[in-house]
Amino acid sequence: MGRKATVYELISNEYARKTTLKKRKAGLLKKLSELTTLCGVAACAIIFSSYDAQPDVWPSKAEACQVLKKFKSSPAQQRGKNMMDQTVLLKRSILQLNGRLEKRKKKNRELEKELALAETMAGENNCDWNNLEQLKELDYQLQENIKLITDKIK
Repeated sequence: MGRKATVYELISNEYARKTTLKKRKAGLLKKLSELTTLCGVAACAIIFSSYDAQPDVWPSKAEACQVLKKFKSSPAQQRGKNMMDQTVLLKRSILQLNGRLEKRKKKNRELEKELALAETMAGENNCDWNNLEQLKELDYQLQENIKLITDKIK
């Protein structure tokens, strides 16, 4: 059974907010520890909160400094390779959606050609026999159907 969608908003009760921060921070650090152990990657976490004077640093300040130093010493192009902000995310989403849109348009054109061919063969379509483009499309569709049928026969 699926979970209902969680609404993420500021927790108004101060005690509940502090407790939630403590639990989620522990869960995040546990996941980070598992990630570094299982995948053999270097990682660190720095968590600032209004409840503590000093930020929480995982695994330690020295190790976090090493990870950050290694990150900063890598070339800028490699550093930003997997980083994204809202604009990059939106551009990537738009590109993916445009690709899907083009595939759907192509599929629709093919289905329209199939429909026109079927209607023409049934004598229902009033095809303009003087329109060379329509005739080429019908010819192409017939050739595709013949190829498909011969492949099935083999």
